[in-house]
Amino acid sequence: MPRIDAERFLRDLNDLRQIGAYKTGVHRPTYSPQDMESRRWLMERMAEIGLEPSIDGIGNVYGRHKGPGPHLLVGSHIESQNYAGWLDGALGVVAGLALARAGLPVDVCAFADEEGHFEGGFLGSRSIIGELSEEEIDRSRSRNDGTPLREALAAAGLAGKPRMTLEPGRHKGFFEMHIEQGRVLESSGLRIGVVTGIVAIWQYRIVFEGQQNHAGTTTMAERRDAGLSAIRLLARIDEEFPRVAAERSVWTAGRITLDPGAPSIIPGRAEVLFQFRDVSPEVLERMDAALRALVRESNRREKCPATIEQMSRATPALCDPAMMAALDAAAEEEAPGAWSRMPSGAGHDAQYIAKRMPVAMLFPPSIGGISHHWTEDTKPEDLALACQVLANGAARFLAA
Repeated sequence: MPRIDAERFLRDLNDLRQIGAYKTGVHRPTYSPQDMESRRWLMERMAEIGLEPSIDGIGNVYGRHKGPGPHLLVGSHIESQNYAGWLDGALGVVAGLALARAGLPVDVCAFADEEGHFEGGFLGSRSIIGELSEEEIDRSRSRNDGTPLREALAAAGLAGKPRMTLEPGRHKGFFEMHIEQGRVLESSGLRIGVVTGIVAIWQYRIVFEGQQNHAGTTTMAERRDAGLSAIRLLARIDEEFPRVAAERSVWTAGRITLDPGAPSIIPGRAEVLFQFRDVSPEVLERMDAALRALVRESNRREKCPATIEQMSRATPALCDPAMMAALDAAAEEEAPGAWSRMPSGAGHDAQYIAKRMPVAMLFPPSIGGISHHWTEDTKPEDLALACQVLANGAARFLAA
């Protein structure tokens, strides 16, 4: 089995960490000067290894293996959330470099904007599979400051560059290594997670219409308080969902907006952005049905009618059985008894690449389960172990 150069792998990770450094993490929003510097750094590393580097019109950096196949695609992303962690995404790209350096026939890719700094999100992985239209690029704006995507691409020097697409039949599969971003491995005393699938996220907007009025002169009996109606529905969701959800299902009211949002005015309107996640389509359908039933119940009980709109309805991406089996065997060889299969609760580029080829993912543990924050970290020995498991598993899959 190929052996990675663990010292060089960790040094590359730490070198990349210096670009956009923020406390112990990084700040590299998509198309920022720091992000573009990291993409140039990556292309230099690709060339040193013997890969043929390029960058396309959406910012995807691609290192093409020059030798014969069968080939694998390995990668993730290198932009970060704002003032966030140094490993989220970057780990998978630098692991790809390590596999190429170890002699494996891999193409390495850093997809642009997995973190969703621009409306639409997953711009790079969606673009490379042909699912990002020019019209969507025209419409997209920065979630941070409203900058049009076209302007950001031009400022980054990417305007006019063609956008690459995956070459049909070139790749046997796609491997993505990523930190877990949770505490399952750490709390179980495990060092490796072989991912079974990537959850789908179903998102909704729930709007309550009440009556804006004076907070001091309107009696409690007369009030039509949209805010209270929203809170009562969310409490009912939290009571009911455990009856229909699975063990790893999660749900979140990520934003509650009250209008007009003043301390002495009864809210006349409330808007809730709500999502739930699971890897099973059947569980997702149950949760959807339960949510809609709870909205109907709210409308029978409350003075403020609610309307529900589904904003997105993704499909779970299941990992390839043969690729998982190769990673299982590699994990047992490199870390006997210290690994487990598990689903991914977060979204990843792999869920889009799965539309074009088999995919698999591998997790090392996150210290304290922290991610999307500058304190995000993983032990160096766990990073090196996971990269070696990835190389071992990739070689097994290629040989199968």
